[in-house]
Amino acid sequence: MTDHVAEEQFIRSLRPKSLEECIGQSKVIEGLRISIQAAREREEALDHVLLHGPPGLGKTTLANVVAYEMAANIVTTSGPALERGGDLMGILTNLQPKDVLFIDEIHRLSRTIEEFLYPAMEDFVVNFVIEKGAHARTLRYQLPPFTLVGATTRAGLLSSPLRERFGIFHHLDFFTVEDLIRVVKRSASILEIEITGEGALAIASRARGTPRIANRLLRRVRDYAQVKADGTITDTIAAEALEFEGVDSRGLDQLDRDVLQTIATVYGGGPVGIEAVAATLNDEPQTLEEVVEPYLLKIGFLTRTPAGRRITAVACEHLGLVLPEKSSRNQGQLFNDGNAGVRERGNAD
Repeated sequence: MTDHVAEEQFIRSLRPKSLEECIGQSKVIEGLRISIQAAREREEALDHVLLHGPPGLGKTTLANVVAYEMAANIVTTSGPALERGGDLMGILTNLQPKDVLFIDEIHRLSRTIEEFLYPAMEDFVVNFVIEKGAHARTLRYQLPPFTLVGATTRAGLLSSPLRERFGIFHHLDFFTVEDLIRVVKRSASILEIEITGEGALAIASRARGTPRIANRLLRRVRDYAQVKADGTITDTIAAEALEFEGVDSRGLDQLDRDVLQTIATVYGGGPVGIEAVAATLNDEPQTLEEVVEPYLLKIGFLTRTPAGRRITAVACEHLGLVLPEKSSRNQGQLFNDGNAGVRERGNAD
């Protein structure tokens, strides 16, 4: 069994199955509860749902919860996996009434697939062309009412026609430390791990507001406590384990620190474009935008301006960095000084 498969099985074992088991995102959960109850009372399929927010906050989990609460099956795919209309056609025509179709990374659907999806979402029909040229015909295939749940980390990349066909929108935000403590304690209970309240706090405060990261850190700390201690996770053991893993007191890992240090030392604190930072670190701009930036922006360690990214004084204090002093002469002053020099030369002439 590969590490990736083991990790996926580990994550699945900790996912809540019902709305009652869900922790955090109270506004989203309550909104889904109302929508699901209304749909069940009317004996209809739930309206299409769009979930958007940073990775690891529970979009896939909520899609499975929706299917469970609607007593329906769930079919899972992703935007990059759907390359041709036939791929989607095969999935849609095999759906049963009220089934849930979950499309992860829905912003990466091709335009062809999107246009194929519009009538399916709106009228529960699919149109496909048979034969070619003068003999081409369009056939309409009626679909059973189903619920499309789309998940994306970049809602702004969805086309307007696709976005407008969703009836329910929910944005998932980072979890509070209090909610993450509950997540860690719940996961520890499922995995039969002994953990103190202080140990749960130590993990939750370093989890970057993300349940997926909290569960991953819990797994690493469990291994450390088993080998280096008596198996019980205390605040001291958790701090030692996470320091060993390279996770500091604010949850920053080495890549986070590298990004901040690069902006501070190489680019004088910014502003600097994300492509330049990625090139300096030999990493992908998309990785920095989707994995690193959201949390750094959330905790105020980074700001985004029209000119680029800037590191903040709070981040410098945390990292023990001192920003180089900026020149007090701005472009306007330099322009004026340049004009003054022209005038002086003109007077001399």
